[in-house]
Parts: sequence; C-alpha cells; structure tokens
Amino acid sequence: MNTADLAQRSLRSVWHPCTQMKRHEALPPVAIARAGGPWLYGTDGRRYLDAVSSWWVNLFGHSHPAMRAALADQMATLDHVMLAGFTHAPVVELSERLSALTGLGHAFYASDGASATEIALKMSAHFWRNSGRPAKSRFVGLAGGYHGETVGALAVTDIALFREAYAPLVRLAATVPSPDRRGIGADAAAAALADWLAQHHETTAALIVEPLVQCAAGMAMHDPAYLRQARALCDRHGVHLVVDEIATGFGRTGTLFAHEQAGIRPDFLCLSKGLTGGTLPLSAVLTTDAVYSAFYDDDVARGFLHSHSYTGNPLACRAALTTLDLFKQEDALARNRSTAQALDALLAPLTAHPRVRHARRQGMIWAWDVETPLPDLARRYQGHALARGLVLRPIGKTLYFMPPYVLDEEAMQHLAHGALAALEASLSEEPR
Repeated sequence: MNTADLAQRSLRSVWHPCTQMKRHEALPPVAIARAGGPWLYGTDGRRYLDAVSSWWVNLFGHSHPAMRAALADQMATLDHVMLAGFTHAPVVELSERLSALTGLGHAFYASDGASATEIALKMSAHFWRNSGRPAKSRFVGLAGGYHGETVGALAVTDIALFREAYAPLVRLAATVPSPDRRGIGADAAAAALADWLAQHHETTAALIVEPLVQCAAGMAMHDPAYLRQARALCDRHGVHLVVDEIATGFGRTGTLFAHEQAGIRPDFLCLSKGLTGGTLPLSAVLTTDAVYSAFYDDDVARGFLHSHSYTGNPLACRAALTTLDLFKQEDALARNRSTAQALDALLAPLTAHPRVRHARRQGMIWAWDVETPLPDLARRYQGHALARGLVLRPIGKTLYFMPPYVLDEEAMQHLAHGALAALEASLSEEPR
C-alpha cells in the first residue's frame, strides 16, 4: 500500500483525536501496517519504537502470542451479549480477580477512561442522594488534574486547553493545590485540602486524584504521603475518595496499582488503558459494599441507571484476564525494576543535559522538563523523534517516556540515543 496515499486518504476521511488537523499539512499522519513487541512498522517499511505505549495503553508489546490466542478462542465461543439481564464467564472472572486484587468489588464496566470518571462521579453523587444528603453533589480535584474529555470528566479536569471551549457546558469542580514535588509538595498540599474540606464538605461528594503521577499535567509526581493524608481527610469530613488509575494502574508506577504505595483503599477506583494490555477498549469502576448497598432497593429510581452498549464485552474482558495472567507468568513487576535500572543508566546523558530540569522517574514513567524559549517544542521534538524511529509526544516542554514492558537492550539503546539526538536537533532550532 502506498504510504503517502494512505496518509492523504486518512486526512480526507478521518478526524484524528486531540489534533489540530491543519498541522498535518506539515507532519502527515504515519501510516502503520503492523506491530510487534515494542515496535510499530510503517507501510513504508520503517519501524518506530512505541515509547509512549500508544497513548499509555500497551503493556506487554503488540501482537503478544498469548493475547492473540485468548482472543481467537473467545471469538470462537462468545463475541458479545448485552450485560443487562445477562452475564458470562469472562466478566464474572474479571470482576472476581479485580476485587481480590483491590479489596473493592461490584465492578461497573464501560469502554474508556472518561466514561469511568463519569461513572464514579455519578455514583458518588447518587450515593449521597440515596443517603438523604442531596446537597453533597459537588466535586474537588487537583490543580493540573486530567480525568477525561467528556462533559462530566471535564468538570474535574484542570487543563484549560481541553475545557475552555466547552466552559458553558461544564459544571466546574473546585481545585486544590497539587502535591507536585516541583511545587509545594505533599504536606502543604494536604494542608490546603484540609482547609478546603473544612469549609465545603457539606456540599462535596468526592475528591478525585491521580495517584503518584498527574500525567497530562506534565508527569507531575508526588509522594504517597499525600494519598494517606487525603484518605484521612476524606474520612474525617464524610467525602468519597475517587482514585483515577486509568493511566497509573497496571504496573506503570512500580506496583500493580499506584495507591498501593500509600497503603490506602479508595471509595472508587477507575481503571482503563492498560486493563486490556492495549488491545481492546475497556474501563471499569470498582467500589465498596457501602456504596453498592445504597443503590440496592425495590425502587428503580434508586438504582444506578447508566449503561453502555458494550458494557462488559466478553472479548475485552478476556483480554483483561490475559493481561492479569501475563503479570504473573512474566513476573512483570520484577522485570520492570530491572528494565528501569538499565534504562536509567543509558539515559544519564539526557538527564545531565544542561537544558534539562527536574529529571524524575516513577516506576516505568520517566520525565524531564526542558528549558527553552521554543513555544512549540513538543511539535518540533515529535518530528525529530519520528525521523529517528521513535514515537514520543512531549507535553508542552516536558519530555516523557512511558514504554511497553518488553524493552530489550537494542530497544533501550535506540530509545536513549534517539531521544537525546531529537532533543539536540530541537534545541538547534531556537531563535538566535
């Protein structure tokens, strides 16, 4: 297939996500023919290291043989059945296993992270309504927080670029300071949260946080102590704690779930992205027995009346079960620790670069802030990285890696050397 032709056909017929389409005049979309392991292969024969895991979803590499076999087997038996009034083995087994891993149960399924956020927020507010406290219908999140781009999720997303155009549609939540280590840190942020909840808990349903790493905020990383303090404050003031592990779950931060490092249990846990290992769309919200019980009634209006046509799709659930199997079979968390240490050593020249600030890592997430007057560093860097066979998409002036868990020595060398070369090429374009 002609690469240029496919790119042009895409521009004529596809509206690409999170993209100013006019920019594709200068940088056309890359046409991908196939993928394997951490590599994407273009229709022109070039290969690219998928260093952002195809938007943070891929865990064990593309086209994993165990995943292919599981999905083929599931397709041969049950592809889909609606979950209203029916059930099936993959959704039951997945729910049981997630409950055993988290201490939370009653999994509610959707297809994407933003929908998981919507579900958790709606459940929280509806819980308080069913409990005779309808005034508790507002939410609070962290400065710089990102929880999705649907209207409800935008209400708790504090990134102006995503929500300003839709402000008339959005019922904005309050924000409290981020515990970002580059800023005020965990203790001061917790003190600010304490002050806010003391004043507003009577009308607040829930606090929503991304544990340990606020990804879209430029990989803002914080100490687990903040989560412990937030949990205690929510308990004190009768406010739900919603933990958004859509991006941080499934090993990204060094443990299976990021909140484990704080030793807490949230009231709601939102999961997606790595849940299926990067193969099929699926999200889940897990919650407590107390929340579930508040909806259990003869009155239909007290039930949680929310649905998606593909809720609990058997193929997606089977992919998620295979993902959980692979964590055990490949001892992924231990392997990730070794991979991270090896890659740290190779990345020393990038970390030591005179224009790099705040080098940081949490598990299998790396980030560096770049000091440059270039207002469009991200666009320039992405182009230079592609030219070197790397898929990297900086967030503003923050360069980050979030690669699959299957990097070998060759892939790590390619990533480290190419990332540094792309930085040098980008900085060479600064105005003189």
